[in-house]
Amino acid sequence: MDVKLLAVVAALTLVAHVPLSQAKPISLMERCYCRSTVNSLPRGYIRELRFIHTPNCPFQVIAKLKTNKEVCVNPEIRWLQQYLKNAIKSMKKSKQGN
Repeated sequence: MDVKLLAVVAALTLVAHVPLSQAKPISLMERCYCRSTVNSLPRGYIRELRFIHTPNCPFQVIAKLKTNKEVCVNPEIRWLQQYLKNAIKSMKKSKQGN
């Protein structure tokens, strides 16, 4: 019985000294950032755009406004679709040039 107790104490000691992971739980990592989107947002209000792709979520576009507020933009907006097409074209041209 003393051997079993010693084994349990040794196992608990090892577990106590293992560093904890800094990663977020899977349920938080896969949560969609955008729960609702803005359908009309003039380009002049936007300071920067971020594109996020997470599993089980639709394509998400976050716009940081000049007022430092962040809003989710509907990726189907016409000017945003054109912006993405132009960005893809320019990326293809730069790859062909190299």
